[in-house]
Amino acid sequence: MTDELTEPAHHTSPLGQWVHARLRPARLAGLVDEIWYFEGALAIPRERVFADGRYELVVQLGPRYRLVDARGSTDFPTCCLGGLRLGPEVIEAPPGHLAVLGVKLTPPGALALLRAPLHETAGITVALDDVVAGASAELHDRCASAAGARQRLHAASAWLHGRMAGATLPEPAVAWAAAEIERRNGALSITALRDRTGWSRTRFTERFREQVGVTPKVLARMHRFRNALARITDQGNSSLTDIALAAGYYDQAHFSNEFRLFSGYTPAAFLRALRFPNSVSLAEER
Repeated sequence: MTDELTEPAHHTSPLGQWVHARLRPARLAGLVDEIWYFEGALAIPRERVFADGRYELVVQLGPRYRLVDARGSTDFPTCCLGGLRLGPEVIEAPPGHLAVLGVKLTPPGALALLRAPLHETAGITVALDDVVAGASAELHDRCASAAGARQRLHAASAWLHGRMAGATLPEPAVAWAAAEIERRNGALSITALRDRTGWSRTRFTERFREQVGVTPKVLARMHRFRNALARITDQGNSSLTDIALAAGYYDQAHFSNEFRLFSGYTPAAFLRALRFPNSVSLAEER
């Protein structure tokens, strides 16, 4: 297996000007979905991001992004880790030129990095040093001293490999159940899944929360929403009813309620909103 690198691509539009690149490191398969790098300036600084069943490690190599909510806005730590999102978040880019690197971690990858119960980070973003002592400076310095997008992606990959080597992974029953939920896009019976592990309901739920971050039912809802979001983005001309049924919702009302909970939008409003290119994230106008 070899690394899968998406070469730095330049983008210019009314949304701004930037360079974006991605790396899927082969030696971290199953732990890291991708490492991405973004550098440039945004004309619309606010972005609405959604639950996707992934943890995200972010290294800010310039001015810092901010989290925007009903209470105002707060700077993210220079190196931070976002737990599994339980709903939408609005983030705001700093003015002028920015550079940021991110790592999309699977739950096994997050467990390998943190080596601690994952439910403690569900729905929140924490400073990396709060969960991996002394890690921020080393990771930031490695990425900052690398020259260019490719080198920064590979620097982050090397750091992750060193940190995750020999780490504890989820128990086989938990790993299998989480993989089945993702493979089936959340459209399955959690009771039947638990029965196949041979575990009690309490044991299954508690171990799953510790080693994945949320309960099996919540993870299934996340992946069902993730599937629906991808279908709406790719098949916007299709009937919303058809999309709802294909994504595993039992009727249109169920689909609309879940979609609003996880995105803050109705499906129809999402279709009308301005999206960033090659992404499901929305450009959030004030």
